[in-house]
Amino acid sequence: MTSVETATASAAEGLVGDRYSGRSGSRQVTLIQREHLAAIASHLGLEGVAAEQLRRNIVVEGINLATLKGHHFRLGGAILAWTGECHPCSRMEEVLGQGGYNAVRGHGGITARVIESGAIAIGDRLERLPATSL
Repeated sequence: MTSVETATASAAEGLVGDRYSGRSGSRQVTLIQREHLAAIASHLGLEGVAAEQLRRNIVVEGINLATLKGHHFRLGGAILAWTGECHPCSRMEEVLGQGGYNAVRGHGGITARVIESGAIAIGDRLERLPATSL
């Protein structure tokens, strides 16, 4: 995993340059709340947990990602659609240590697909779009 300042979200490819880029489907982009990273770390008695350890593409803060269920949302110049919860995989025990899988349950973030291509940069605001703008 490589952290970048900007990324291009493509409706055809997902996040350009991502390991899943070019694959269609509902898991083009993964997002996690910064607050949940702290909760996972606290549960495990760790000083911190990085999004890269969970293999999430984008970290947001100050918004409950669960409220995006069934909605489209704007992030930077791109429009994405909520497609599901991002559940932990069995590698969490290997990456985070014993209890890692259970620590991530309910805190793994969401998956999304790109509806409208655009650039996404660190600091961009995430905005849930009203139903009338879909």
